[in-house]
Amino acid sequence: MTKSRKQFWNFFDSLEGDKVVWIIALMLIMISIVCLFSSTSRLLTGNLTRLDIVKGQALMACLGLAVIIACYNVKDIKAFRWCSQWGFALSLALLLLLVSQIDTPFIKSVEINGARRILQVSGFQIHVYEVVKVAMVLYMAWAIDAIRNGSLKWPAGKKLQKYIYLYAPFVTIILMVIPGSNSAALFIGFIMFTVILLGGGNFKDMALLALVAVAIVSCCVGIYTISDGKYMQRIGTAVSRITEDTDWEQRVRDSKKGSKEYYEALDEIRQPYSARIAVHEGGLIGKGPGQSTQRYVVPDMSEDYMFSFIIEEYGLFGGIVIIFLYVSLLARGALIVRNCGSDLYAKLTVGGLCLLISGQAFLHMFVNADIGPMTGQTLPIISHGNSAFLCFCLAFGIILSISRMANKRMEIIQKDARPLAEDHDVVKDLDILEEI
Repeated sequence: MTKSRKQFWNFFDSLEGDKVVWIIALMLIMISIVCLFSSTSRLLTGNLTRLDIVKGQALMACLGLAVIIACYNVKDIKAFRWCSQWGFALSLALLLLLVSQIDTPFIKSVEINGARRILQVSGFQIHVYEVVKVAMVLYMAWAIDAIRNGSLKWPAGKKLQKYIYLYAPFVTIILMVIPGSNSAALFIGFIMFTVILLGGGNFKDMALLALVAVAIVSCCVGIYTISDGKYMQRIGTAVSRITEDTDWEQRVRDSKKGSKEYYEALDEIRQPYSARIAVHEGGLIGKGPGQSTQRYVVPDMSEDYMFSFIIEEYGLFGGIVIIFLYVSLLARGALIVRNCGSDLYAKLTVGGLCLLISGQAFLHMFVNADIGPMTGQTLPIISHGNSAFLCFCLAFGIILSISRMANKRMEIIQKDARPLAEDHDVVKDLDILEEI
C-alpha cells in the first residue's frame, strides 16, 4: 500500500508544469462529471439514463485530459506560435460557415432560439463562439509579439501592421459574432481588448478601438430600430433585457391562473427566479448530491445555471470551492507570466487564457446571482457542452505547457546564477556571529 502511494506521489511530483494548475484542471473535470450526473433531466432523451450521461461525460473527460496532456508535452513554444497565427483564419472560416447558413449532409449551421451559434459536423456539434474565444486570444498574442519583434514582412511600418493584424481582426470578429450573441460579442471583444492593452497598446489607439466597438453596437441598435425588429433580433433581446421594467412577478400574481397572460409572465421569470431559489435553498451545506428540486424547473440548469445548481446541492461551501479554483487560476497565471521572462507571446498567451477562463466563470456566477442581465455564458469545464469543454481543456494544456517551459527557464537561471557569497565566507560570517 505504501509503495503504491509512493508511486502515485512520485508520478505527480514528476509533472513539470505548474502543479496548482494541474490540480485546478483535474478538480474542475471531476466536478463536471459529478454535477452532470444530477443537474438536469433535459439530457435524458430516448432510452438514456443518468448512468449513460455520466459515461458520456467521463469519456469526454478522458478526451479532454488527452488534449491537455498532448499540449503539455509540446516542448517548443514555436509550435504554439505557428498555430496561433492561424487563429483568426480559423475563427473567420467558422463564423462564415455559421452566418452563411450552410446546410449540407456533412456540415450544417444550426439555429436555436432564433440564433445561429452551432455548426453540426457529422453528428458532432461545435459551439463556434467557444472556439473563437480561445483562437482569438492565441492569435492576438501572436500578432502583438510579431509586430513588437519585427518578424512581419508585410506591410512596412508597425503602425500599419497594427491596423491590419490587430484592429481589423478585432472589428471583424465583433461584427460577425454580434448577430448571433450580443453577450458573446461583448465578452470576446473585452478579452481581445484586454490582451491588446496588456501587450502595450497606447492610449490613443485603445480609445479609438473602444469608440469603434461602441459605434458597431450603436449601428446594430439603429438597424434593429429602423427595421422594426426584422434584422438584428438579438440586439432587440439585449435591449429588452437591459431596459425591461415590467414587474413579471406581479403580473403572475395579477393574471388568472391558467390563462395565456399567466403562462407568458411565468415563462419570463421561470429561469432567473428558479436560479435564485436554488441559491437560497442551498444554505450553508446544501441539500446533498441528487437532491436538487430546481433542476426540474430550469431547462438550462446544466449549462447557463450550473453555479446555482452547485450551491443548491452543495451549499455555500461548494460555491466557495468553485470560486477559489478560478481565483487560484488567476493567481497562478500571474506567477507563470512573471516567470516567462522577456517572451511577450508566452506572457500574453498565459495571461489571456487565464483571464478568459476565470472571466467567463465570474460572468456566469454574476448572472446566477441575478447581477446583470442573462448572458448565456457557461461555467468553464463544469457546464455541459462538449466543444466548449475541449476548447477550455486546450487552454489549460497550453497554460501548463508554457508553465513547464517557464519553470525550466527559472531552473537554468538559478543554476547559472553565482552565489551571493562563497561557502567559506558564509562560515566565517557565522563564526563572527557566534563570537558576538
